[in-house]
Amino acid sequence: MSAITATEWQTRPTPTTAQDWIARAAEVAAVLATDAAARDRAGATPYAEVQLLKDSGLVTLLGPVEHGGAGQDWTTAYRVVREVAKADGSIGQLLGYHYLWNWAARLVGTREQWEHIEAEAARNRWFFGGAVNPRDKDVVVTEEGDDLVFTGRKTFSTGSKVSDVTVLEGVLDGTDQHVFAIVPSDSEGLAFHDDWDNIGQRLTESGSVTIDGVRTPWSSAAGYVDKEFQPRTYNTLNVPTIQLVFVSFYLGIAGGALETAATYTRSKTRPWLHGGHERAVDEPHVIDTYGDLTAKLWAAEALADAVAAEGQKLHDDPGAVTEQIRGEFEVRVAAVKARATEVALEITSRIFEVTGARSTTTTEGLDRFWRNVRTHTLHDPVAYKRREVGRWVLEGALPEPTWYS
Repeated sequence: MSAITATEWQTRPTPTTAQDWIARAAEVAAVLATDAAARDRAGATPYAEVQLLKDSGLVTLLGPVEHGGAGQDWTTAYRVVREVAKADGSIGQLLGYHYLWNWAARLVGTREQWEHIEAEAARNRWFFGGAVNPRDKDVVVTEEGDDLVFTGRKTFSTGSKVSDVTVLEGVLDGTDQHVFAIVPSDSEGLAFHDDWDNIGQRLTESGSVTIDGVRTPWSSAAGYVDKEFQPRTYNTLNVPTIQLVFVSFYLGIAGGALETAATYTRSKTRPWLHGGHERAVDEPHVIDTYGDLTAKLWAAEALADAVAAEGQKLHDDPGAVTEQIRGEFEVRVAAVKARATEVALEITSRIFEVTGARSTTTTEGLDRFWRNVRTHTLHDPVAYKRREVGRWVLEGALPEPTWYS
């Protein structure tokens, strides 16, 4: 990857506005795009790509300004993820998950905890990973004096070897109490495995992890005071927030596919020999397809931006979040998740109709866009998102907060 060096980034003015940070993300995407197809084929651990995110300052987007962060909000973070994902869906996912786990302390923790974590993360430009997969058996958390000890295994741990810190989650032994804690990724007993071998999102480092007696102080248990959890309705915003992260890189991948395909059509696609046109860009079906797909993408992006703005109001005033407000927001998130999934799958599949047979070569790598979307959209069935919307429309029923709703 022909990355811009840290020195080159440091000679540039630090972005100060949301639009400036989105422009910085576009610069990062331009670097990633130079060899995205080749890196996808190689499937190597993305150390250089994550260093690029650090050097550019994108990792500290949500961090406090007084500690070196950008002080931006989630509406900007979603746009930044979308921009990066245009070039590389894997790196877009990594960045989006990083933002989520960086924010996890604020979601669940006490003010003292999240202020400490966010300051340290911004100062040190930590990159976050997470070993939290509710489909697996719970990790067991045991007490040993003033320490907690995590033991278990998770099938997925996105970010794994490229992360500086990892979010662990488990159930306190003998109780039904869930515990979140952030530990160094090189902690003794934490072993990441090289078994992520899927058709898409190949560079997300999403393989399994063994958690063998990983020790952390009780004081690091997010949201606990004197070993008692302090619940807030705001704690339940984890699912709608991460679902909007998904939406962001789905739409980013779709946008990247459309841009890449259009460039190919303009420069390489040959007109059909019986169509009566000298250029592919003059073929009526080609023009119609690009118009159709672009309109659908723009509509989905507009809905995503609107729902993100609604969510930001909740982040701005966590204490005002009620079960009713949270539930109605989750319905909106479910709607945009369903729409983004459908649009992204359609775009990444149909671009081949207007690029032609030669565009299917491995060198072009246009298939990576579809593979990436298809792989991650299986995270949770989109039919259940549509059901949330339908039940709300017909009965006014709000989704019950779970790991997936």
